[in-house]
Amino acid sequence: MSTQEKDSPLDLLQGTLDLLILQTLVFGKAHGHAIARSIELRSDEVLRVGHGSLYPALQRLMKLKLIAAEDGTSENNRKARFYRLTEKGRKALHEETSRWERFSSAMARILSPAASKTR
Repeated sequence: MSTQEKDSPLDLLQGTLDLLILQTLVFGKAHGHAIARSIELRSDEVLRVGHGSLYPALQRLMKLKLIAAEDGTSENNRKARFYRLTEKGRKALHEETSRWERFSSAMARILSPAASKTR
């Protein structure tokens, strides 16, 4: 993630985007634009997902067999590819979520030195 102005959307790091895609697909199958929009909405527009990052991430996750895809028709009657989480993807999501929670907890301790001094 890059630091920008306080209210500007943030760009995502590759591994973070993979985790967010997997988490989004827990709720059911979705096409690429819906995945990106869900991440943006659920982050209160703080996280921005560019198509130049999203589609390579989807391909990478498919290659790893963490997600699968099927063609269909979107809500506005256009051809779309819908992605869904696989069982292997569910396991990876659980493992990566645990790692992310440990990482973010460690970062919070480092970024809040006053709180750690009172321990």
